[in-house]
Amino acid sequence: MTTETTWTDVLRGQFDPAWLSLPVGIAAAAAVLVYAPVEADMARMLAITVFSISLWVGAPVAPWLTGLLAVGLVGASFSTDLALTGFQSAATWLVVLGILLGEATRQSGLASAVERAALGVLPGDAATNAKTTYRNLLVVLCVAALGFVVLVPSSLVRVLILGPILISIGKRFSDRSARVGLFLGPLFVTYYAGTGILTGSLANIIINGLLEANAGVSIGWMEWAVWLGPVMGVGRAAVITVIAYALYRPADADAIDVSDDSEHGTEAASEARRMMAFLLVGVAIWATDSVHGLHPLYGALVVTVLAFTPRVGVVGADAVENANFSIVFFLGAIFAIAAGLQQTGFTDVAADAILASFPQDASLSVALAFLALASLALTFLMEGLAVASVLTPVLVAFAESAGLPLYPVMMTEAVALNSYFFPYQSAVLVAILGLDVVDSMELIKMAALCSLATLLVLLPIQIGIFALAF
Repeated sequence: MTTETTWTDVLRGQFDPAWLSLPVGIAAAAAVLVYAPVEADMARMLAITVFSISLWVGAPVAPWLTGLLAVGLVGASFSTDLALTGFQSAATWLVVLGILLGEATRQSGLASAVERAALGVLPGDAATNAKTTYRNLLVVLCVAALGFVVLVPSSLVRVLILGPILISIGKRFSDRSARVGLFLGPLFVTYYAGTGILTGSLANIIINGLLEANAGVSIGWMEWAVWLGPVMGVGRAAVITVIAYALYRPADADAIDVSDDSEHGTEAASEARRMMAFLLVGVAIWATDSVHGLHPLYGALVVTVLAFTPRVGVVGADAVENANFSIVFFLGAIFAIAAGLQQTGFTDVAADAILASFPQDASLSVALAFLALASLALTFLMEGLAVASVLTPVLVAFAESAGLPLYPVMMTEAVALNSYFFPYQSAVLVAILGLDVVDSMELIKMAALCSLATLLVLLPIQIGIFALAF
């Protein structure tokens, strides 16, 4: 329902169909409470889960508001400690710091510097040949987008940083196809290739956080990069770049404008360089986690402190005021639901159900393919991060029961949970659509092709690597 819709409109039936998810969620929750053949505590937790999922799928209100409601329901039904579990998680605070880093990156001028650098590396004939310019720009921007995966935690933050830059560069082309390609290609690279870096995707962080909470082990930043980076980071970025070029490119070689018309002085350039140096400090801390054993949170914390320290940093307190922390409530609800499902025994029940359908004596390759399909199927029913919160504890119990190595199981889940087809499956896709550059069908086509390429080409390669190593 839009902000202009009144309750009179609702009574007349003139309202956004998304609001139908509210009665559907209430009915589903009531059905679970009455008919689910489980204990009372588990039924209450499942009722809260299906109600929240219904609102997240239908999205009559912002996801953070649904998350806040879910936290309240968990607290009222169980305990305050359980409801606030997510806000005590290191993964949640890593996201908070990632939001601050995104705002600092934008205000420091580093984001604008990326645009100038991209235009600066074009060959001499760029101003006279739109086709050559488009191809070169697409490659340069996709490489930069891949670099941002390492530098900036949270794919949503990266999309919000890069989106305006890509729109500005795209306006230099008169051909809309070129503008769409330069917009979608780098954004999908910085989103989908985030699977290859632990801090590059919120799903990765959630999965690793829940793995530590449920199994007492976690995957290091460098370990994650070594296992998934080559195929799901670099390989995925290359595939997406090729797809973007195949789908969208200028029809002719009309002249375009590549002049640098931005305003930037010595001070602005200095702040951009300092911000880049701070981010590289964070990368160094993340990459050496096998030595010091610190959670990725601390790398982001050091960078944030450096960026915001007076005289040393590049931004002031106003950056905190401009940052949008609403996703924290969504994340807090995800962890609260996951902890509640585990506490009430649902994860054990679900693990038994999966084990019952799992082929006995299957090889690791078959097991990983089976788990990838199970994970992917759930993303059609709920938002991807909600799937991570519900499914990860189940997969941990499943892997331990079936004697499967935890690392490839968790990383395969991460790949599957970053292979989306429709905007409702991911808050990041909704954010891309909200930038008002492409329509929903263009976004769906690009997402579907990138996901199919991942599942049919890259995932078998990744599973093959796991099968040889474990």
